[in-house]
Amino acid sequence: MTSYATSSAKAEMSELRRLKGLLPPELQSWVNVEGTTEVNPPLIRCEEIGKDQVEIQIDLVKWDDLAMDQRNLLFWHEVARIQNDTIPKDGWEMAALAIGLGGAVGELWVQDGLLLLLALALCGVSGWRLYQKNNGEKQVKELIEADEKAIALAQRFGYSLPNAYKSLGSALKTLIDKTASKRQRSKYEARLSALKRSANKAKAKSRTMNEPGY
Repeated sequence: MTSYATSSAKAEMSELRRLKGLLPPELQSWVNVEGTTEVNPPLIRCEEIGKDQVEIQIDLVKWDDLAMDQRNLLFWHEVARIQNDTIPKDGWEMAALAIGLGGAVGELWVQDGLLLLLALALCGVSGWRLYQKNNGEKQVKELIEADEKAIALAQRFGYSLPNAYKSLGSALKTLIDKTASKRQRSKYEARLSALKRSANKAKAKSRTMNEPGY
């Protein structure tokens, strides 16, 4: 039992080191790759852990069920989100909304017009930021953009364009099959549809470029 646990821990550390090596050089000094210890965590996600530090957290148990190429493309998707600056920021909005609402109620009681306006303005800004953060269409658009960039990153690391598309498409199909949440599954399905359209465009462009006289 101890031998198995040791072997498993070594395999996990080896995979984390391998993934760290898949980071573009310009990200390696400030992006960490770690296994998550949460109960029932997402497969992979990014999180800010400091002013200039980001951590990619992976559920290594679920991760182990994926093929190597699927892992690579899903990892590069998260890297692309970091590069596109679309990972969740510090969640100050909820605190600001609570402060603003509390302030508004307090100022209604003491009837201070200026402070009431300031409290309402704080509510408005934080509420708008929360809406933007949780806007489904915006989230899907950002995920699709990250997929496109992941394809480019895969090519940077030696993948052919068809293989990059195939690996990411295969990974998304696997996630669709394994995901119980209807909302999360619909995001994967939207990404897969966009990826297929993109792959068809790339295929048509390649065919045109290979025609005689081009």
